[in-house]
Amino acid sequence: MEYLVLNGESLSLDQFVQGVRGKKRVMLSAEAEIKVAKARDTIDKALKGKRVIYGLTTGFGALSDVVISKNQTKQLQRNILMSHAAGVGNYLDEEITRAALLLKINSLAKGHAGIKLETLKILITVYNKGVCPLMPEKGSVGASGDLAPLAHLALVLVGQGRASFRGKVLNGKDAMKKAGIPLVDLDAGEGLALINGTQVMTAIGALATWDALNLLKTADIAAGMSLEVLLASNIELDKKIHDVRPHPGQITSADNLRRITRHSEIVSSHKDCSRVQDAYSIRCSPQVHGASLDALHYAKRVIEIEMNAATDNPLIFPETGQIVSGGNFHGQPVALALDFLAIALSEVANISERRIERLVNPQLSGLPAFLIKEAGLNSGFMIAQYTAAALVSENKVLAHPASVDSIPTSANKEDHVSMGTIAARKCREVLKNAEHVVSIELLCAAQAMDLFTNLRAGKGTMEAYRTIREHIAHLENDRILSDDINTMYRLVHEAKILSSVENKIGALN
Repeated sequence: MEYLVLNGESLSLDQFVQGVRGKKRVMLSAEAEIKVAKARDTIDKALKGKRVIYGLTTGFGALSDVVISKNQTKQLQRNILMSHAAGVGNYLDEEITRAALLLKINSLAKGHAGIKLETLKILITVYNKGVCPLMPEKGSVGASGDLAPLAHLALVLVGQGRASFRGKVLNGKDAMKKAGIPLVDLDAGEGLALINGTQVMTAIGALATWDALNLLKTADIAAGMSLEVLLASNIELDKKIHDVRPHPGQITSADNLRRITRHSEIVSSHKDCSRVQDAYSIRCSPQVHGASLDALHYAKRVIEIEMNAATDNPLIFPETGQIVSGGNFHGQPVALALDFLAIALSEVANISERRIERLVNPQLSGLPAFLIKEAGLNSGFMIAQYTAAALVSENKVLAHPASVDSIPTSANKEDHVSMGTIAARKCREVLKNAEHVVSIELLCAAQAMDLFTNLRAGKGTMEAYRTIREHIAHLENDRILSDDINTMYRLVHEAKILSSVENKIGALN
């Protein structure tokens, strides 16, 4: 079996997704094992020297002034897992849990947390054998990282909490036993090392970022199809227009649209028509999609930095023997990036819904009302546009930034928090809504393309149309549209539309 080798320094978003969704096993690099061992040795020496160290010989948060005796050290580490496992709500899905586990392993592999190598290897075995701790989705304010969800994750290591294993939900002890994994006897600082960090918000954000990269390209495909069937001009895609306003995303989106619609007989058929300008939802697609793409690349950069960051407290520096408390656990960079991404994805959905309206409205499209014959007897795609409108309106609420909020915790010791995990969860919901809206646009555009029986579409749009029709039949008469929308959503979310187009015209950017 192929392994993903982790060293805490070089995990890319692509490798991360391959690991989580490809269910690769993970292992530590030899260098990482050395770093982890050295950090633990630094901890042991400090404890022998009877140094007072936050979280190792003291309480936590506002209780950091309380010194804990040596014979209470192990109980302190178990207590932090139990006391901090205060999450509520639905459990995060298995994919997110696997993602958080992978990122926690990668972070600990940096060698700044002070966890024992044996403990880290057991955590790796938990991941590799498919034990999936159950983490409630709510309870993190993103200040000392993701304390509550990570505490639920770590409880399984000591035989507490709950986990799913081979399709069954078990208590932590039984899950570990069935998987053949020994329980951990936590030593000084290890409980704290397991729950400090931003791995949950980063896991959610990383998966959303990856899916958003695919969605932005798919949105260009949908816009290209709409451009053709609405008889829009491709002059607005002229490279000269975009070169004089050189935002990278705008240039990329315009180039994608040119390639998607290249060799279109539909566009060529009306090149001398009297229409002077197209509506903004068509004409400004590269500008709007491009601005969202630029925001997405910013989020990707932040996420990849965070995936390889040490977000523990305290931090161990074996080279100097220092054990220092700082604020790397604060989720503000991730919170801001994912709030920005949620806004960017909301705009992709907004402009897509406006193109849907143009497709189904005969006064704007010149096409049959709601893209159906015998309109009146049939309602066609009328209510699909309602659904898109509902989703973009919901996104307007969800796009309100979580990161501008803060509420003091831990008796005002933690008096500014990031709400990063809330930002991540909202971003993921906005993404799902946007994927559904773009799916509806693709359905409507394919239906409209059926009307151009004597003219060929562009190479890219024609390939997208073929893929859609392989899975979803033309709407001859009314049927249950949610089935079609759900099928189309899977084609979008699993990047099957994108892959088919890229196989035809080359990779989109």
